[in-house]
Amino acid sequence: IRMKERGGPGRNGGPPGDLYVLVHVTPHLTFARKGDNLTTMVRVPFATLALGGEVDVPTLEGDIVKIKVKAGTQPGTTQRVRGRGVQAAKKTGDLLVTLQVAVPTTLTDAQRAAVEALRDASSEVNV
Repeated sequence: IRMKERGGPGRNGGPPGDLYVLVHVTPHLTFARKGDNLTTMVRVPFATLALGGEVDVPTLEGDIVKIKVKAGTQPGTTQRVRGRGVQAAKKTGDLLVTLQVAVPTTLTDAQRAAVEALRDASSEVNV
């Protein structure tokens, strides 16, 4: 940002110079911005994507909104939460939520058996 004649005094009694202000914006850990819209990614269990359900989504204000996930939703799908983006002069943007599948890093014996049964049952299905 240039601020004309707001810098230090000039040499030999000359007019003050210009002041340049550099602004650095640190990225938010949860949200990014696209115009007036905010974007975020939420990790969702595979079962919720496959069977449907509700997912808690954080907002910039610090509260939680629930979004409905339809059965068969694919990872990478983006859903819109209207009016939860950045407030501009005449309108408020939306919150764009991208759903990502959360793959567990460890499984119990029962979970492993269930995943193997799903794999065996779906091996004949063209996905």
